[in-house]
Amino acid sequence: MNKHLIPLIAIVAFACTSSPKEAKRYDVGQIITPQGEMLFWLYDDTPTHKASFIKLANESYWDSLSFNRVIENFVIQGGCPDTPEGFSDSPYLLDPEIKPTHNHVYGAVGAGRDGNPEKLSAGCQFYIVHRKDGIPRLDGDYTIFGQVFKGLDVLNKIATMDTDSLDAPLERVPLDVNIIKMTEEELRQSGFEPGTQP
Repeated sequence: MNKHLIPLIAIVAFACTSSPKEAKRYDVGQIITPQGEMLFWLYDDTPTHKASFIKLANESYWDSLSFNRVIENFVIQGGCPDTPEGFSDSPYLLDPEIKPTHNHVYGAVGAGRDGNPEKLSAGCQFYIVHRKDGIPRLDGDYTIFGQVFKGLDVLNKIATMDTDSLDAPLERVPLDVNIIKMTEEELRQSGFEPGTQP
């Protein structure tokens, strides 16, 4: 055999046996409740809020908490300790990342805050917009860091539950919050196109 062919054969053999490039996977927020599962895209242009959500989800921070504020045609909200003064117990505050391209549309995921003038977000508190035509009066005042793309029926089930005078559901809605990895193909099959705003 021609001695010059041996290295070429080895290269071809290696190329044939090496595994194909693994598909890129994206971080996706997952919220599991007794009413079902919601999946939402985490925006790259709100990196502090995205990183904070991933951190707390991976630490199972929310898994003993609930959606403790539910207002039909407005928002479902939770994440901070289940008390009326829950915001004060946030583990930390986040600088605002308010973007004109991220508005309070149906299924938008935002960071809760009190009335502080710096518009600092509570690290643990989040809400999901339930109003079908959005809540434009909140645009520019709160950080929107994600968008639900699967489970809007679950959002509706929770938002229409019976509540008490403090807007707390009469039936507790516990949270199981995770970060899952999805490929572009898996995202498309779930109704979301990576790189676009739903």
